[in-house]
Amino acid sequence: MQSTVVLYTWMVRGHLHPMTQFAHHLAAHGVPVTVAVADVPSIGKSSETIAGLAASYPSVSFHLLPPSATRSAQTADPDADPFIALVADLRATNSALLAFLRPLPSLKALVTDFFCAYGFDAAAELGVPAYLFFTSAASVLAAYLHIPVMRSTVSFRDMGRSLLHFPGVHPIPASDLPEVLLDRGDSQYKTILSLMEQLPRSKGILSNTFEWLEPRAVKAIKDGTPCPGESVPKLFCVGPLVGEERGSAVKHECLRWLDKQPARSVVFLCFGSASSVPAEQLKEIAVGLEKSGHAFLWAVRAPVAPDADATKRFEGRAEATVQPLLPEGFLDRTRGRGMVVSSWAPQVEVLRHPATGAFVTHCGWNSTLEGVVAGVPMLCWPMYAEQRMNKVFVVEEMKLGVAMSGYDEGIVKADEVEGKVRLIMESEQGEEIRERMTMAQVIAANALESGGSSAAAFVDFVDNLKISIFD
Repeated sequence: MQSTVVLYTWMVRGHLHPMTQFAHHLAAHGVPVTVAVADVPSIGKSSETIAGLAASYPSVSFHLLPPSATRSAQTADPDADPFIALVADLRATNSALLAFLRPLPSLKALVTDFFCAYGFDAAAELGVPAYLFFTSAASVLAAYLHIPVMRSTVSFRDMGRSLLHFPGVHPIPASDLPEVLLDRGDSQYKTILSLMEQLPRSKGILSNTFEWLEPRAVKAIKDGTPCPGESVPKLFCVGPLVGEERGSAVKHECLRWLDKQPARSVVFLCFGSASSVPAEQLKEIAVGLEKSGHAFLWAVRAPVAPDADATKRFEGRAEATVQPLLPEGFLDRTRGRGMVVSSWAPQVEVLRHPATGAFVTHCGWNSTLEGVVAGVPMLCWPMYAEQRMNKVFVVEEMKLGVAMSGYDEGIVKADEVEGKVRLIMESEQGEEIRERMTMAQVIAANALESGGSSAAAFVDFVDNLKISIFD
């Protein structure tokens, strides 16, 4: 009878796509695998998204879990906190997950996303081992393992820029933690703390990183130092799991434009599938790019209110009307030197294009890894979630980029944009960062080759499952 492993994630690109890449690699190791996807938050295109992934990855099965019929009280309240409602909805999806898992004839393991960690309850009920796939940095994981055992009663927000020293983690200003962690007495804090407390329940944690990139955090987790006196799940560093855009035979217009540009000459700006900046900030970016004199490719999303709910934030590729958002005449003055695209560009392909020379990024972990794999220096401009933590790691520990200044004050000025673009593209410091990034690119590729650290971790994980194709 054929064994199978089920991976459990949710309908958001930054979590669904790395889990799909993980499934793809498992299938390549001969493991039959199904990705179960919670339809939260629903944006009306879930079935279409799943169908597209299934067509692009025929070795992987996909199953869309329906939303819970009995929604939580937090979700039913239109004024509910979006983060708390999201986690409650994911937890309520356990009934659909169980209904899907129970009839499977030979389920070997369940691997859940961090935000789906209450799926461990379903695994326990069925008596199958549960693992966790962590889509953020190992340094973030080390911090998340340690926070539940900290003895301090002071809220991180009250600590301001005071440095936090988590085991194995580069010192982080307290204010650079995710917003949901800043107020100890807040319901958001209690909600994410409860998710962190699920981590030790897993038999092992799969991290989308490679050992060279985060050696201190990896060693600390393997040594168990984030949770003194407690057992820490086995760590498997299986990254960098970076995908590619599939399903379209038509070459995007921006790639055709890049084909005409000199090598390493273009600054690429893209803030991810769930980030946008206010109209005033768009104008400052435009002025800074124009004054820098460098070529640029800029993916512009329509501004989304900072307090927008999860559904609006994750609508991803809604088209923006670009021209009214930019300074008058900007597109005409930069025609030929710059290109602006509405909402979305094929980021992986753009970063790997020889013409791309720098990456202005929101520091989402997937984007960070895509920059590393492509060998493109980063200009770090974090927006939300753990992105400010990633900025610290990229700039101060990995030394693979520089940080934009001003986002903490609400706006990055045009002079800052111009100055940092010139620094990364023209200066000796920029060249040093580029050389280190080239080294990181080579090591990242080697990690996934036969005999590399991440390839070995994959084999170790498959062996850990004690799975054979036919039991």
